[in-house]
Amino acid sequence: MTAQIKTGLAARFPASLVDELLECYTEQKRNLALGHLRPNEVEGGRFAEAAFRMLEHYVGWTITPIGRHLDTDRLITRLQNLPQGQAPDSVRLHIPRTLRVVYDVRNNRDAAHLADGIDPNLQDSFLVSSCLDWVLAELLRLSQGISANDAQRLIANITVKRIPAVEELPSGHLKTLRPKLGPSDRILLLLYQRGDAGATYDELAAWLKPAQRANLGRALRVLEHDKDLVVGSSGGFRITRLGVADVEKRGLATLQ
Repeated sequence: MTAQIKTGLAARFPASLVDELLECYTEQKRNLALGHLRPNEVEGGRFAEAAFRMLEHYVGWTITPIGRHLDTDRLITRLQNLPQGQAPDSVRLHIPRTLRVVYDVRNNRDAAHLADGIDPNLQDSFLVSSCLDWVLAELLRLSQGISANDAQRLIANITVKRIPAVEELPSGHLKTLRPKLGPSDRILLLLYQRGDAGATYDELAAWLKPAQRANLGRALRVLEHDKDLVVGSSGGFRITRLGVADVEKRGLATLQ
């Protein structure tokens, strides 16, 4: 799915900027999952700088070279002053203003809160993460000419939860890192990691411990029909909102 997004963006934007944007996006998500909140906000700022340059390219302006100071205030003003019809409102107004928030969080929030004794890093990191999801979906929509809903669905499939208790191997195999979990909790943890993408029966079987595979069918029936923690969908299974709340309440996603 990441490859599909990369290909879609590269159809409209320079490959070097696409690589920079997606590298920052992926690293930001990883930092947020691991609780590295300040590095997470830094990656958000780097993402914003790549996205600002993509907007320069979109409207046909010379791209500010990477490594050279990017005058974001001037760029935002230039974009919003473009005549209506010369560029979509998303390019002229919405994306630049969203990126401004991300950029300001990276540059200003820690200093602004030194006096009040409040650590804003957690709430800021979630704000940055949500802004990046939206901007990436908008850039994809602009590059491929697809609907906003279709773009958001593509993004949702790569913005699955990155959690400490599950490691994803390059092959796509998921390895749970809580050795003492029983089959039901292990299934919940795997589906929590997968988010809206869910998983097939065969995938879950492959990711469980060999000794737990014989109980997979029974465990799924209990989780779905007795506890409402998962739901069968389109040949696979995904976690419900109740299941998400259960995983988070019991701290299953953390390393122990």
